[in-house]
Order: sequence, then C-alpha cells, then structure tokens
Amino acid sequence: MAFKPSQTPKRPAGNDVPLASDETIDDPSDNYEARAKKRKLAVLRAKAIAAKAEDEARMKQMEQEAMESKLKRNHNEAVGDQMIKIAQLVDQGENFHQVVLDAPGVKRLLLSFEKKTLKNQELRIKFPEDPERFLESELELHDSLRELHSLATVPEQYPVLVDLGCVPSLLGLLSHANTDIAVAAVDLLEEMTDVDTLDESSDGAEALVENLLVNQLLSLLASNLARLDETVREESEGVHNTLAIIEHILEFRPDTCKQVATAGFLPWIVRKLKVKVAYDSNKLYASEILSILLQDCSENRELFGEIGAMDSLLQQLAYYKRHDPAVAEEVELMENLFDCLCCLLAETENRKKFLAGEGLQLMNLMLREKKKSRGGALKVLSHALGGPGGGLLCRKFVEILGLRTIFPLFMKTPSRGRRAGVSAEEHEEHVINILASLFRNIKAGNDENVRNGGGSGGIKERLLCKFVENDHEKVDRLVELHCEYLARLVKTDKVLREEALKWEGTEEEVEEEMYIKRLEGGLFPLQQLDYMMLDICRNGADSIRHRVEQGLKLRGEKLSTVNEVVKRWGQSMEGEEADIQELLSLSEA
Repeated sequence: MAFKPSQTPKRPAGNDVPLASDETIDDPSDNYEARAKKRKLAVLRAKAIAAKAEDEARMKQMEQEAMESKLKRNHNEAVGDQMIKIAQLVDQGENFHQVVLDAPGVKRLLLSFEKKTLKNQELRIKFPEDPERFLESELELHDSLRELHSLATVPEQYPVLVDLGCVPSLLGLLSHANTDIAVAAVDLLEEMTDVDTLDESSDGAEALVENLLVNQLLSLLASNLARLDETVREESEGVHNTLAIIEHILEFRPDTCKQVATAGFLPWIVRKLKVKVAYDSNKLYASEILSILLQDCSENRELFGEIGAMDSLLQQLAYYKRHDPAVAEEVELMENLFDCLCCLLAETENRKKFLAGEGLQLMNLMLREKKKSRGGALKVLSHALGGPGGGLLCRKFVEILGLRTIFPLFMKTPSRGRRAGVSAEEHEEHVINILASLFRNIKAGNDENVRNGGGSGGIKERLLCKFVENDHEKVDRLVELHCEYLARLVKTDKVLREEALKWEGTEEEVEEEMYIKRLEGGLFPLQQLDYMMLDICRNGADSIRHRVEQGLKLRGEKLSTVNEVVKRWGQSMEGEEADIQELLSLSEA
C-alpha cells in the first residue's frame, strides 16, 4: 500500500537549458531537499548561460559597430585625401602655364603658336605618308589654338597680333589638310570677331578686321566651306561659325557687303538653299546672310540675277505653296526667302527673270492655297507690281486671272488663323498697294488685247468692270476703307501736333519728320485709296461716281476731301512728271 509510481519525465521546452545527468531533478530516489537543491542549481546555471549568451551577442554587435565605424573613418580619410589631392591639382593648374594677358604675355602666347604651326608644317612636309610622325604636333597645334581663345578677352591687344604677323599664319590654317584644325581656326576667328568683343576696343577691332580682309579672309572662308561635310557634327558647327564670322564682319563693316558676295559666298548660299533636305539651322542662317547681302547692295542683287539664282529661289518657295513650315524656325526661313525675293525685285532685270520664271503664277497660287505662305506672297506682289517697272507684270497679273484672287481679299480681310502671322493692317495695306499699282500701271487707251474664252477686252476695262459687279459692292468697300483711314489719320495728326512741340531741329526737319509719321499713320494707304476712287469715277461706268458720292454722304464725307488728298499727294511727290500731272489732273476732275 506504501508503493508510489515513478514520476513521468518532463518534456523539455524549446528554451530550457539542458542539464548534466548528475543534475537530474526528477530522480525518484532523492528526497525532497535534494531535489529542491538540484532545481535551484539548475536555475542558477541557466541564468549564467543566458547572461553569457547576452554578453557574447553584445560583444559581437560592438565588434560589428566598431568595424563599420573603422570602415567609415577610412572612407572619409580616403575621400579627404582625394579632395586634398584635387585641390592641389587645381592650385597647380591655376599656376600651370598661367599667362598674364599684357603685351609681353600675348607675345609669348603667339610665338608659341607660331612655333607649333611651323613644326607641324615641317613634319607634314617631311613625312607626308606617315601620319603618326606628325600626329603629336597636330595635337599640340590644336591645343595651341584653344589657348588663343583667351585673346578674345583682351581685344585691346589685337594690334600685337597684327604687328607680329600672326594673322596670315592663323588664316593659313583654314586650308589645313586636317579639317579639325581648320574648324578650330574658324571657331577661334568667330570668337575674336564677335561684335560685342570688337565694341570693347575700336582701335584693336579696326586693326584686326582690316588685316583679316587684306589677307583674304573671305575667300579662304568660302573655300573652306566647300569642303566641309555637314553630316559630321563638328564640321556642321564649323559651317555655322563661318556664317557667324560673315555676319560679324558685315555688322562691323557694312561696306564689305559686295566684297563678301564676290568672294564666293553668294553662289555657296544659293547652292545651300537649293539642297532638297529637311530644314536645318545652317539653312536658316544662310537665308539670313543672303537677306543682309541683298538688302542695301544693288550690285549684289544684279549678281544674284546674273548667276541664274532667281529660279532656285522660286523653286525653294514653291515647296511652301502646298506645305506649311513644320517648326517656328522654318517659318522664319520661309519669311527670309520672301524678303530676299522682295529685295531682288527692286532691279528691273530681276523682274524680267521673275516674270520668265512664272513667279507671278506661283504667288497667285499661294494666295489661293491659303497656307502660311499667303502673307509672303502678298508682300512679293506688292513689290513686283509697284513702281514704274511694274507695267508688264501688272498686265500679266490680270491675264493670269489674278483679279479673281485679289478682290476677295480686298472685300474681306481673312481671320487671324488664315493670315499666317500677318497682322490685319499689313494684310489690308498690301492688298490696297497691289490694286493701286494695277490702276497706276495699266493705262486706259493703251491696253493690249487678251484672250479670255475666245473673246477679247481691254485690261483696264476688266479692272474697272470689277467695281460694277454685285451692285457696286467694291465701290462701297472702297468708300468704307477711305473713311477708316481718314479717321485714323485724324487721330495721328492730333498726336503729332502734341509731340512736335518737343521735337528739336529746323522747321524743315520737323515738317519732314511729321510727314513720314503721317505716312506711317495711315496717309499712304489713304492716298492710294483716293487715287483709285478718282480713277474709277473718271474712267469707270457713270453709275460709279453717283455711288461714290452717295456712300461718302452717308458717312458725312465729301468727294472734295478725296480730291484734296490726291492733290497734295501730287504736289509732294518726287518722281516722273507724267505721274505727278496725272494725280493733279485727277484731283481737278
């Protein structure tokens, strides 16, 4: 009855610390005190083991932190050493070949350039078939050209460059066999001739530019342009910099305009504009240079016509008959081409070439297509039909049914979206100028017969008949525009009377300035409108005069005002006596 079964061993937990065999606390032979003692010892041993594990983990963490700190410190020290070395190299670089750009310093720089140029020439002559023998000298020469860019910061030292005779050596590099050297020379010249740089020292600038021109800068640049390949980025930049040099020279010395054209640039620009490739910035720049060359130089305009470039220009513009420019810069290119064409039409021979090249037909089609080229076409027609040399062109314009195109524009100015960048006032004034040119250059009684559907009729009569169509609607429009421009002129006169009190100069100078301001303020379009009004009243159908007087009366005006405007125009006009007498006779009718 005193028998007690042995206690079942306890399953150890995952976090229990295992004990040695002599420390088993569940031995049935032990009494209670022994078992309690063993249990106590086991707890103490477990705590010691746990504490040791904690200490080991802590030590490991501390060692890891110490390692990371050491690595970070070493990295910072390495970076610091590297920064110190970089700073030392920068300090050394600032003092390395540092040249004070006074006269002696510039001389040393130029003499170094001359030595490297001469060395490269000698090696190229000595080893023409072994590029490796002169490669190093070529690199040194290229570096020397880069060093000379510092001269652009001291234009007052340009006379030193001229006196040492370095300009011929520099220009000689434009024909260097290595185009990289030639492009580097162009880059240097572009920076040295920048107008902002030249303006800093007038004496130095004049000395340099004069010496450049004497040593054939323009012809050398033109020859170099012919061999540059614009598909290579560096050489394309060389073309752009060459055009920039020409622009600088023209701005600093406008009298060189003819010299630039005859040096070979005009044919090159024409060829550049003929290239049927996508728009590029060099093409735009070339159009700008062409516009400058043609603007104020009649010799260049004549030369342009003599080299047969009129057809090339018309072909370039023909693309925009049915296509709008893709980007804003291409719009500028198109406008430059139209401006060039307007300049060319100032010469009588060019007008003949324009007519032979069917330029009138092209401009007429552009007006009908309603693309962005419409504004430029109007401007060209205004220049082509005006003046004493526009008679033949005016008759041709009527023959190609131009009246059907121009009168709808006269009746209503297109909306802003269809004017393609041309303001409403400019558009209206161009149309008025075209119609006035037709009236002035097509005389009654001297008409040529024209074929028109098997019949014939006078050109002047065809023009006058337009004002009878649709119940005299064009007469009403003419009267309406007269009143608008007369009101604008009245406002202009009021402002000018107040401003004239502040003007300085003689009485004649003040009157001349005021007359120019009045022309800009609406007087010129008013004179043309009133001239047409009197012409249709005298030479047109009898009903026209009655309609004009009626329209003026409704707006509180009189025909005598129209007569007075035309009379004063004739009295102030400087030109052919026949034209003056015609205006005076119209005003007295």
